Amino acid sequence: GGDDKCAYLTEELGFDAAINYKTADNLRKALKEACPNGVDVYFDNVGGTVSDAVMSLINFQSRTAICGQISQYNADKLPIGPRVAGQLLTTSSLMKGFIVSDYAQHNKEGLTQLTQWVREGKIKYRETIVEGFDNTVDAFLGLFRGDNIGKQLVKVAEE
Repeated sequence: GGDDKCAYLTEELGFDAAINYKTADNLRKALKEACPNGVDVYFDNVGGTVSDAVMSLINFQSRTAICGQISQYNADKLPIGPRVAGQLLTTSSLMKGFIVSDYAQHNKEGLTQLTQWVREGKIKYRETIVEGFDNTVDAFLGLFRGDNIGKQLVKVAEE
């Protein structure tokens, strides 16, 4: 969500398209335009209406990785949304949840490889840094509003 995030994805990271779900009049239509051939792979870190729209466009034997559901974390009552089981069945698609701790035994290997890729410029990243321990709560709450681009950090001391 946010035009600045969309620009980052398309202009700096080289994605073909990005959709600002906060301003899109019709999210499913915008996704259909961005993905005219449907969706083969979906990394879901948000859930909610974004995922509902994506699920309506998944292709035969597509794959969905569920890593987070931030749109639902602070909900007092979970909203009722589309039931995806039928879509997964008729498209012979796979959906699997994962948490980073599932792969803890590979942390050292992963860190080594990712560090190399960052140094080689194969992976780009961005950090949003908030200054001061007193701003920790605001920085955390900003995650739920989408205030950050990339990793949200709080700088609490000088190096």
